[in-house]
Amino acid sequence: MNISAKIIEIFETAKVTETFKKREFVVEYSENPQYPEYLKFEFIQDKCELLDAFKVGDEVELQFNLKGRKWTDPKGGVKYFNTLQAWKLDNKSNVASATGAEPPMAEPEWLSEPSNRENDLPF
Repeated sequence: MNISAKIIEIFETAKVTETFKKREFVVEYSENPQYPEYLKFEFIQDKCELLDAFKVGDEVELQFNLKGRKWTDPKGGVKYFNTLQAWKLDNKSNVASATGAEPPMAEPEWLSEPSNRENDLPF
């Protein structure tokens, strides 16, 4: 899944266990600008450092997975949790320039040269 959004807040990396870390951030997603949504995402493990290149206010293209899990508490009650787990983040201005219109390719010279040979076909 992917969305375009603006970064509102970036948190420090949290070491959850000795072998697991995550870093959360919040974006403003305005599919309908009259009612913006504030969504909290997380990067995990080696992806946490991806946020170092961004700051609050940056317009970004965000790619993520929707994760969900079921948990049964000690009393037998069932609870469900959802996570928005980001895996790629691009600065929107860089994405726009990278995917913007490129100048048309010039015609190769050999196509526009007049042929001086009677039969240029190799067969």
